[in-house]
Amino acid sequence: MTPLNQVEGRAIPLGLKNVDTDVIIPAHWLKTTTREGMGRGAFESLRADPDNLFDRPEYKGAPILIAGDNFGCGSSREHAAWALGDLGIRVVIAPSYSDIFSGNAVKNGILPVVLPQAAIDRLLEVAATDPVSIDLEHQTVTTPFQDRFTFEIDPFRKMCLLDGLDEISLTEKSDAAIGAYEDRLDAERPWMRPAA
Repeated sequence: MTPLNQVEGRAIPLGLKNVDTDVIIPAHWLKTTTREGMGRGAFESLRADPDNLFDRPEYKGAPILIAGDNFGCGSSREHAAWALGDLGIRVVIAPSYSDIFSGNAVKNGILPVVLPQAAIDRLLEVAATDPVSIDLEHQTVTTPFQDRFTFEIDPFRKMCLLDGLDEISLTEKSDAAIGAYEDRLDAERPWMRPAA
C-alpha cells in the first residue's frame, strides 16, 4: 500500500448524500478478483450523464472526493474502495460514512475525513475552482483561501495510512517474532512438527 501523508489537488465536488456502494461500483462489476480496471466502473450510473463531474477535464485524475452524509452505505463490498483507488481517489471528505466502508477505505489506502456540513459546504464551493490540501500528519484540510479545518482519526488507522501498511504488511512486520515463536514451539513440542 502506498503511504499517505499529504494530498493536494482538485477535489470532485460530488456532495450527494447516501451514496451507497452500488452507486460507487455496481454489482455487475463484482465478478472480478483484481483491483485493476475497477475505476472504469466507478460511479457508472452517474457517469452515464455526458456532463458528469467525474469525466470533466478539470477533475480528471482528482485525488480527492467531497461527498455528503452517509457515504458508502449499503453492502459491505470492498470493491467500492478498490474502484475509488483505481479511479485515483486518495481522500474522501464527508460528514459521515458507513463503518464498513470507512474500514475498507483505510485498508485500501484511502483516507476518510469526517468534517461538519458547514466545512463540506465551503469545500464544495472551493472545489469548483481551486485545489484542496489534506495533511494527515497534522490532521488538517486547507484551501488557498486560508480555510483550515481539523479532523479526528483513530491513531492506529493514521499510523497504517502514514506508513502504507495493510493487514498483510502489519503481519510481515512481526515476521521475526512469529518465526521465533514457531521455532520455540518446534523445540518444545517436536511431536507437533509436520511430517517430512
